[in-house]
Amino acid sequence: MRHALALGLALLSTSAIAAEPADQWQAKARTIYQHAIETPTVQGRGKVPELARYLADQYKAAGWAEADIHVLPYDGDPGDHTAALIVRWPAAKPSGKKPILLMAHMDVVEAKAEDWSPGLDPFKFQEKDGYFYGRGTSDIKEGVSAVTTALLKLRASGFQPTRDIIVFFTGDEETSGNGARLGATEWRKWTEAEFGLNSDGGGGGVTPDGRPLGFTLQTAEKTYAMYTLTVRNKGGHSSKPRPDNAIYQLAHAIEKLEGYRFTPMLNETTRAYFTVRAKGDKGALGDAMRAWLANPNDGKAADYIEASATEVGLTRTRCVATRLEGGHADNALPQLARATVNCRIMPGTEPAAIRAEIERLVGDPGVKVEQTGNPAMSLASPLRPDVVAAYTAAVHKRHPDAPIIPEMSTGASDARPFRVAGMPVYGVDGSWGVIPDDERAHGRDERLPVKAFYEDIDHWVDMLTMLAGK
Repeated sequence: MRHALALGLALLSTSAIAAEPADQWQAKARTIYQHAIETPTVQGRGKVPELARYLADQYKAAGWAEADIHVLPYDGDPGDHTAALIVRWPAAKPSGKKPILLMAHMDVVEAKAEDWSPGLDPFKFQEKDGYFYGRGTSDIKEGVSAVTTALLKLRASGFQPTRDIIVFFTGDEETSGNGARLGATEWRKWTEAEFGLNSDGGGGGVTPDGRPLGFTLQTAEKTYAMYTLTVRNKGGHSSKPRPDNAIYQLAHAIEKLEGYRFTPMLNETTRAYFTVRAKGDKGALGDAMRAWLANPNDGKAADYIEASATEVGLTRTRCVATRLEGGHADNALPQLARATVNCRIMPGTEPAAIRAEIERLVGDPGVKVEQTGNPAMSLASPLRPDVVAAYTAAVHKRHPDAPIIPEMSTGASDARPFRVAGMPVYGVDGSWGVIPDDERAHGRDERLPVKAFYEDIDHWVDMLTMLAGK
């Protein structure tokens, strides 16, 4: 997952010529970034372990002890062998504080060269017109590269952490997420920390006309859960229709789901988010936000907010039919009809409760509602003053006028298993792009502004100095 706003048309270079890195750390970051982009770490190609070993070598060369570096092979989706990287930087001046966990994922979604613009290849790193292009430039090999370079720079500068800093990069966030689950459970002896800082969350931006939108600090995300609605029937010859038909019966159930709206919910994160949003919107949408904040039971106001393209999914659990199958022959009545429903569930709500609610909504014992897999409930992280202060200071050092907006992601990331296990995690990346032009994660011609990438390195240096120094 990668969700971020974007910041600064004025900050982009308009030159078509690749700019020379300003110092050795930008040059180092660019080298790591290029290697990461050109290693196609997509499901099934077996390249994640190769990238993990390359990154491990960067830490070894910079002075990390081999005993503090672990490349851990594991299985993602069936048949997909991947790996995680865990690196520990022990405290030089122990303060008694628990470690900080720095998170990212090394895998990316598949991309085909023929789907991209002429002259661009998703797995060929390119710099032009003030942008870096390639699969993973924004989701999130930028985070892998910036976090790694920031740590190398801090160590070379003589920085002495007062608490352990732990790197945790997974290899299957885009698919099964087993690495994060292992990290939050079986590998906890290596990953135990007071809180996590996730590069796969946060970020900032502006509109194409240069109007600042701000930087988000991700403290919550929805749970991803799948359900099936199934109808079975005796069927028969199509020349003799039955009064009960599996396809029609399923269609009636799906129609009920289409028009249904789950109860609106506010949590600490979304209340803080809508408080900031309401201040900047003086129109009808802002009025609805202010009304809902004043009265969380104002369902009409919440419905108005939810209908906005910019706010959809932020006021409640949302479920949508994504796949459909039915029947077995053109001239036979259907004996089976099935719909797949994808739900993005609000933090604090059990997936089993959503299954029960869908079942009550459908109200037909002939429609069997089942939950696929065993997804865990998501939890929101509290707005820690130290993390909020460090993120705010790091952002404002480069973008002094940018508002800081707490965010609940509608998608899921590696943070969720850790939050469920009791470790708060914060999406605090410092990169940015231009909205909507640079919203290309998982899509065609994925890119990131060159300046945004280089700024992100120092953003992480500043955050870690504040949270793990002194």
